[in-house]
Amino acid sequence: MIADDSVLLRSGIARLLEDEGFEVVAEVGDVDTLLAAVDEHRPDLAVVDVRMPPTFTDEGIHAALRIRREHPETGVLVLSQYVDEQSATTLLSWSAHSIGYLLKDRVPDIDGFVEALHRIRTGGSALDPEVVRQLMARSRDRTDTVADRLSPREYEVLSHMAEGLSNNAIAERLFVTPRSIEKHIRNIFVKLDLSHDEQDHHRRVLAVLRYLESVPARGEGRTTRGAALSG
Repeated sequence: MIADDSVLLRSGIARLLEDEGFEVVAEVGDVDTLLAAVDEHRPDLAVVDVRMPPTFTDEGIHAALRIRREHPETGVLVLSQYVDEQSATTLLSWSAHSIGYLLKDRVPDIDGFVEALHRIRTGGSALDPEVVRQLMARSRDRTDTVADRLSPREYEVLSHMAEGLSNNAIAERLFVTPRSIEKHIRNIFVKLDLSHDEQDHHRRVLAVLRYLESVPARGEGRTTRGAALSG
């Protein structure tokens, strides 16, 4: 399902995804129609613009939160023209599972976009590196945060985990071996007190949430899941 007020953009995305083997069940231009269509079709994925009618501010974020709350089986990819730190924190503090936040002008290529959708569909995350960079920078500005527990390299690995990259992809980006990345991730789990009883995939999600929860929304104190839903 594709939600964007620009007819040309949503039609272009629809054509692209259909060419890649996706079935597009609906194309909509406003939040009310989007939410009604999700209730009707129960799609695997919803691609949602941030700015939509009537105010063209953050309607897409609130719609994404509602979809994740009422239809947790539906993955959501939010597309934005810019990094809105408060919106990104609100969305990602709710869950790093089956969620994405990409910048329209920074989507590298068709293959990367399609791979991100598949990753979200299978329970992973897909975050633009610039989104992660800005959120991590805010976290570093605070005391007693996740950054205080981790070495600079571990924190860097965690930032790439937040983008949704696999161990091999992180290793390629940092020019180290996959075994080295595995060691860093084990250290991250230990330092963040993530239980060995949890599955590795779940611990990766929890690790990402730990640092996101350490980044308060602008003008607020600590971000909590209750606060994330207050809007």
